[in-house]
Amino acid sequence: MDAKELPARPNLEHYKKLAKDLLKAYQSGDAAALQRFREHLQAPQLTWADLRKEAQARLRKLRASKIVGDKLTLTDAQLLIAHSCGFESWPKFKKHIEAALRKSSPVSKFESAADAVITGDVATLRRLLRENPELIRQRSTRAHQSTLLHYVSANGVEDFRQKTPKNAVEVAKILLAAGAEVDAENTDYGRGTTLGLVATSAHPAEAGVQIALLDTLLEAGASLDGLPGGWNPLTAALANGRREAAEYLARRGARLDLEGASGVGRLDIVKGYFSQDGSLKAKATKKQMKDGFAWACEYGRSNVVEFLVDQGMEIDARLRNHGNTGLHWAAFGGHVDVVKLLLARKARLDIKDESFGGTPLEWAIQGWGGHPVDGHYEVVALLVAAGAILDPGWLADPDPPRAAKVRADSRMLGALRGKTS
Repeated sequence: MDAKELPARPNLEHYKKLAKDLLKAYQSGDAAALQRFREHLQAPQLTWADLRKEAQARLRKLRASKIVGDKLTLTDAQLLIAHSCGFESWPKFKKHIEAALRKSSPVSKFESAADAVITGDVATLRRLLRENPELIRQRSTRAHQSTLLHYVSANGVEDFRQKTPKNAVEVAKILLAAGAEVDAENTDYGRGTTLGLVATSAHPAEAGVQIALLDTLLEAGASLDGLPGGWNPLTAALANGRREAAEYLARRGARLDLEGASGVGRLDIVKGYFSQDGSLKAKATKKQMKDGFAWACEYGRSNVVEFLVDQGMEIDARLRNHGNTGLHWAAFGGHVDVVKLLLARKARLDIKDESFGGTPLEWAIQGWGGHPVDGHYEVVALLVAAGAILDPGWLADPDPPRAAKVRADSRMLGALRGKTS
């Protein structure tokens, strides 16, 4: 959750004044008032136009739910301030601040426990749970209403608390031993659980504890497939670039539909969703086939890609999220075998995705710039040899400084001339 961090002792009068400043800035474009709001959001480049756009976007959403009227009022400005701090309403925000100022309040104790979770302060966490057993079932007063166990995922909670300590597994075990509900619902992204949040989170993966956390949750009885009517942890892990987590859940027995099986490379299961004549069986859908093709390309599942294309998957189909193609995803990941396969099947080189306006060649360089693998060099050379042309304007974009990075790498310069070594 994108939420502004509150100070240790928040001052309600400061936020009241900030709401008045926001209203003034919104109505008149007052530079001083806008500057104070910039400082609040920690967004020094925020312009008056940005502020108006942000306020209007939030208000459109609120008006759709009949919360605010047609014109911005002080009440609306207070609501926007509350939302920027992660609260559903100004009264709830006000109540939280008043409670946080009392060290003995449940809110204050929960906030201290949440801090202990994300910093790995097990001594403080044990003490708080021993002194206040009810904390284990308590929920945050912020809009996401997370439990302490949800904070272990570093996901679905306020951004400033999305941190994973090296001892996160020990922290999770302490919470579970104290009676934490392993499948307590988190609603920040829909109906999710701690396991799903861990499986999709970059922070535990970067800390090297993601698989161990998943194992700990499963041993405590967590559902592999999420809550009924909720989102699927495995396919969500694929969508968030968490390959190892998705593969781990598959090995532990997660339910694999056509999409998920394609993403984790289980060709044996993928084949089971097709009849002998190549048509989809009733339990599979074209959407699952299309999304599965996207994941297979993104994660280098060349045998699955080939099979799906043989079953009639359109090679240049626009795929989910960015309106890109399978060749975009394969190039981005540096998957040489998939790129060769798609090129052999006459995949187009000139299609630009709908989000960033990039071709497969540009996606390959972008992928190399972020998470380089050896395959990126050969992929670039293959695309150039096949006729792909790099837009000079794209490479000259100063943010990020792609041209400088390319010029500094003789191997990439060679690949752009169609040389594979």
